[in-house]
Amino acid sequence: MASAPASSSSASYRCAACGADLNLSAAQLYPAGVFFEAGNKGTLSFAWVDESRLRFAAEDRIRPFFETRNYWGIQRKRTRVSCDACGRLLGHVYDDGPPVMQGHGQLGMGPSQVIPRRPRYRIKTKAVVAAPSPAAAAYGK
Repeated sequence: MASAPASSSSASYRCAACGADLNLSAAQLYPAGVFFEAGNKGTLSFAWVDESRLRFAAEDRIRPFFETRNYWGIQRKRTRVSCDACGRLLGHVYDDGPPVMQGHGQLGMGPSQVIPRRPRYRIKTKAVVAAPSPAAAAYGK
C-alpha cells in the first residue's frame, strides 16, 4: 500500500510495486498551489526526474473528446512514464508546466498556449512510496 506523500524536502520516492529507487526527491516538486491545465488531483508534480531510472512512451490521441473514456484534451500529447525496473505505469509527462520564456509574449500579450512550456512530470501518488533519505535516516538514529 502506498503511503501519503511526504512534505519534507529530504524525502525520496520509490516504486510502490518493486521498491526500486526512482531518484525522485521532494525538492523537485512544484509548490502545492501551482495551477496546471491538466489538473493535479491524486498526483505529485515534479519539475525534474532522473530519466535513466524511468521509461518513456509517447501517447498521441487525436479524437473528439466524447469518444474517449479518459479525456485530457483534443490533440493533446502526453508521454507515459513507467518504472524501468518493473514496467509499472507511474504517471505521465504533460506540457503544461511554467512558460520557458520570461516576460510578455508575442506582441506584448501575456503567456498563451503557443508559448513553449516546461515539461511537468505528473506521478500518481499510489504508484510511489515516500521514503526518508539516507541522511535523514542516519540523523534520526
